[in-house]
Amino acid sequence: MATSISTEPYVLVAVGAAALSALLILWHLIRQPALTRWTKVLLLFGIGLLPLVTAGTGNVAGYEATKARTFCGSCHVMTPYLDDALSPISRSLASRHNFNEQFGPESCYVCHADYGMFGTITTKMGGMRHVYLYLTEFHSLPFEEALPKIKISKPFQNATCMRCHSTDLASWRNVGDHASMADEVRAGEVSCISEGCHAPAHEVGR
Repeated sequence: MATSISTEPYVLVAVGAAALSALLILWHLIRQPALTRWTKVLLLFGIGLLPLVTAGTGNVAGYEATKARTFCGSCHVMTPYLDDALSPISRSLASRHNFNEQFGPESCYVCHADYGMFGTITTKMGGMRHVYLYLTEFHSLPFEEALPKIKISKPFQNATCMRCHSTDLASWRNVGDHASMADEVRAGEVSCISEGCHAPAHEVGR
């Protein structure tokens, strides 16, 4: 299940490393000390190691921030989807999973992430594609005009559901339709979010 990781420690480390790097560089530019072994070590930290720490922790902080549900709903065309997930009266899958404490504040990411071997990379590459489409196609459109054009990049994978709802569990197989269609569900021939099964994922644009 999803676990929420605070980005604050990473941000503090990134800012601290950047500030220390800047101080070391300024010290060298102002004092212009002789190029001794000690000076070389300080320069190694100032223009090498500390910037790497800043870049690494900054990337981790940014990655964790983009997993937050509030980030997913920050574009105006996604706000109604966020509202649906946060609605206590909606019967959509998004709402029901959002109020499951095991999903935490990352419920959008948990359900939309790719769980393949390179899932983290492919998920974020897909996210960057969404950002590009938002900036080039949807940014100036009101939601009503954008809605017919909003689609997920590929069919929703049953494997995402089966990560939590294993088809091997007796509680799953005791449902008649589940047992009779187990092979089709596993093969992805029948979607868990088909009409007549567990749709809609969102009440918006169903």
